[in-house]
Amino acid sequence: MSALRRWVIPIAAIAAILLAYLVNPWTNPTDTLNTIVTVAFWALSILLVVVLFQDRKEPGAETVEIEGPAFARFLFSNSRAGLLWLPIRLFVGFAFLDAGLTKLGESAWTNGGSALLGYWNGAVAVPAQGHAAITYGWYRDFLNILINNHTENWFAWLIILGEIAVGLGLVLGILTGFAAFGGALMNMSYLLAGSASTNPVLFTMAIGLILAWKVSGYYGVDRYLLPRLGTPWHPGVLIHRGSGTVSAEAPA
Repeated sequence: MSALRRWVIPIAAIAAILLAYLVNPWTNPTDTLNTIVTVAFWALSILLVVVLFQDRKEPGAETVEIEGPAFARFLFSNSRAGLLWLPIRLFVGFAFLDAGLTKLGESAWTNGGSALLGYWNGAVAVPAQGHAAITYGWYRDFLNILINNHTENWFAWLIILGEIAVGLGLVLGILTGFAAFGGALMNMSYLLAGSASTNPVLFTMAIGLILAWKVSGYYGVDRYLLPRLGTPWHPGVLIHRGSGTVSAEAPA
């Protein structure tokens, strides 16, 4: 793998060129060529991620080469910034909790998922005139697979329980980063299906909570949970690996 590190920049450059070829409005590749270029782009992108991931253990990998503004460091790494993230966390959390509980009380969602099926059918429809709700064909194909396999029954419950879990996680500040990621994933799914509503606002706020995962749940359960769980690169007291002493001190 070390021999591949010298190819990081060429791999990234080729992937960027392939992407530019695919998305620029002046080229019109055939379906076959489009498929080949798309596969090549994703293969190179995955390879790039793997190579860069290996570099995390290299000497100097943790060195900050470009210093960020002090406010950004405070916002994402200082526990006092949790006061700023608290209302944002509660706003997003209660929005998801309300959406999940509302669906839980509707038989169209809990009894067969007919409401979800109707939403999917409306999203994948391609009108004779005007623009379709879905921009990307691959996402339309994905929804059509779900429709054709009659997955709405269990997928509706997945959405209901997912929204409730995200809501509770954010309101209580339990694993806030993971909860915000789940919420952002659902927001993005709705956006890809052509539904705007509150999703752009909730998605933007969720991204902020993800970036501030160390402190966004500080005024919640995470204040006590995260220091004990730790991280894969710095395990806490509940997941202690090795003989060294692991501090349970919360981030400052």
